[in-house]
Formats: sequence, C-alpha cells, structure tokens
Amino acid sequence: MALINKTKNIIIEKKVKIALGFFGQLKGLMFERKKKFDYALVFPLHTKTVAGASIHCLFVFFPIDVIYLDENKKVVEVKINVKPFTLYEQPKSAAKYFIEVQAGKAIGTIEGDRLEW
Repeated sequence: MALINKTKNIIIEKKVKIALGFFGQLKGLMFERKKKFDYALVFPLHTKTVAGASIHCLFVFFPIDVIYLDENKKVVEVKINVKPFTLYEQPKSAAKYFIEVQAGKAIGTIEGDRLEW
C-alpha cells in the first residue's frame, strides 16, 4: 500500500504503516532508526480535532514532515522539517488523520490536495 497524492497523481511514499491502538499511536516514531524509516506512518484519530492531532518528537532522532488531513483525506496543513525533540506541534485546523513521513517527502503537498493509501 502506497501513500498517493491523488490531486497531483504522485506517490509520496511507497510503503504505509498504520499506527493502531493507544500504544501504537503513543510510540509513533519514538526510538525508530532513520535507516528503517522508509514508510509513511498514518495516525487515524477517533474524531476530527486540533488538540488530538498534536504531536511531539521526543525521542525521534531525525526531522520529519507531518501532513494533517480532514475526514475526506484532504490536506488541511503540512508541516515541513519538524525538528527532533520538538515538544509540541498542532495543526491550525481540526484533523481526522495525520501522517508522518521522512523530511522532504511532503514538499509539494499543499492544502486542498487529496491523499490516499
């Protein structure tokens, strides 16, 4: 399964993993090695929210891009190059999903684009 920008018809990442359950979402990319991070990590949220879509990068040892999506998988915001050990990031608008990818992978993805996996 791949992460695809359907609006631009481009593959953002060839592999996708879903962060399921409380512990899967709590761990996220913490302690992941950069060499092994060759996938998009999708976080499905229970409800559309701003606070619930907030992230931290504690114990994430490399920069990442974060893509926030609404319930229709339309991009509501993109954060490029979120630094390791960032204490708090949240979207400006409510999101139903967010996706973490390698830094630079989300460049060119903009608000309003529709993604699929």
